[in-house]
Amino acid sequence: MSNTEDQFKKVISHAKEYGYIFGSSEIYDGLSAVYDYGQNGAELKKNIRDYWWKAMVQMHENIVGIDAAIFMHPTTWKASGHVDAFSDPLIDNKDSKKRYRADVLIEDYAEKLNIKAEKEIAKAAKRFGESFDREQYEATNPRVMGYREKQKSATARLAKYLDADDLAAVKALIEELEIGCPESGSKNWTDVRQFNLMFGTKLGASAETATDLFLRPETAQGIFVNFLNVQKTGRMKIPFGIAQTGKAFRNEIVARQFIFRMREFEQMEMQFFVRPGEEMKWYEHWKEERLNWHKSLGLGEENYRFHDHEKLAHYANAAADIEFNFPFGFKELEGIHSRTDFDLKAHEQYSGKKLQFFDPELGENYTPYVVETSIGLDRMFLAVFSSALQEEELENGTSRTVLKLPSVLAPVKAAILPLVKKDGLPEVALKIMDDLKYDFNIIYDEKDAVGRRYRRQDAAGTPFCVTVDHDTLDDDSVTIRHRDTMEQKRVAIKDLKEIIGSAVSFKTWISK
Repeated sequence: MSNTEDQFKKVISHAKEYGYIFGSSEIYDGLSAVYDYGQNGAELKKNIRDYWWKAMVQMHENIVGIDAAIFMHPTTWKASGHVDAFSDPLIDNKDSKKRYRADVLIEDYAEKLNIKAEKEIAKAAKRFGESFDREQYEATNPRVMGYREKQKSATARLAKYLDADDLAAVKALIEELEIGCPESGSKNWTDVRQFNLMFGTKLGASAETATDLFLRPETAQGIFVNFLNVQKTGRMKIPFGIAQTGKAFRNEIVARQFIFRMREFEQMEMQFFVRPGEEMKWYEHWKEERLNWHKSLGLGEENYRFHDHEKLAHYANAAADIEFNFPFGFKELEGIHSRTDFDLKAHEQYSGKKLQFFDPELGENYTPYVVETSIGLDRMFLAVFSSALQEEELENGTSRTVLKLPSVLAPVKAAILPLVKKDGLPEVALKIMDDLKYDFNIIYDEKDAVGRRYRRQDAAGTPFCVTVDHDTLDDDSVTIRHRDTMEQKRVAIKDLKEIIGSAVSFKTWISK
């Protein structure tokens, strides 16, 4: 088993053991690719959502948030193109009976070539030391150039064939590249076919009169159909944004990699309405803005990269992903898309209602262009959780498992620990907890030796442990221990609120 597979298995088991993620309806053997968030997971998820919402809505005067319904009039999905164009290319392996997305097989092949090229570059960098010129080496080394050329050719051809809806050519490309089934290695493939990803449902009291509806596959359309409602009631002027978080549903062919690709998931999206012709300026602005938001959490700048789309969606004139280095490699975390005026124009056409903005500066009506930022909340959860889970060798020869969550996101901010369960210490500890719980999510823990309690809180991701001992009774001070450094300090009880508050506050983190 590779290190990355091993690490990913640890992430999944740790998430369950510490109350972050459970398989859905596990007592009935669960449901494939559907998960429940446990007591700590629900808190972490809420904190990520809040961190996004505050940065996106609270910090921008010209961005407001809405919460649109999951059910929408069925014509919405005709107008948006989802009825006709929201599908993935599906391929089955005849020997292993496993099903895959044809485009993902080719993208994974291209990423393997990228990894090979990066290994060559890393070896050369080590060999040449400070004199190493990466750019020159990439441009002149035959092996690296060969990997890059094959990688580029595969993704460019895939984009071309998908654009032309030439599924036979996609299959031929898989065969030409000798891509085997990731599980069995077999290269015995079926033809590629398209598979619509929307879940259908019915609305109505009886089968005869019921209306066919879809569970929304994205949250964006709820924003577009409310464009005029928000613009008029909020007296918004272009450029302005509408943000939304909420559930979306996709009948994924291959839901896999834990919570990375699920059938029921949550999105955090913002649609930014701009003047036609100014979309590329705002596209670049939001690419930078969103990357800075990610970096503020301190998960490591080397774990992010931009990936420009070869194949653009039917509505886009530019698209890029912010990819994150998950335990299974670099994968999409957030998309930034220039959606042109496709959405508002399509809803205008299908609804017969004008969705335009009168620009007083220009003295004219126009259909705004849209720049979208769209991030999966569950993927963000996985990025944060997997990069935070670490095994540390300590100076005394022991090791510890620690979940170094950004403290602004941590489910529990502090654990209050009486040194022993007697001599009035629990009473003081509970009083401290009662005082702090108005401002922070705090827990009380009195079971086991204090060292063991520290380890338990480290593994659960709690940034601070506050220990009440016999000296506390005399001087109203406690020992506060930091999770990441294990440093212990004596502080006054009255200062706890300020110490914890400054370490976990939104302002402290977003200003980084």
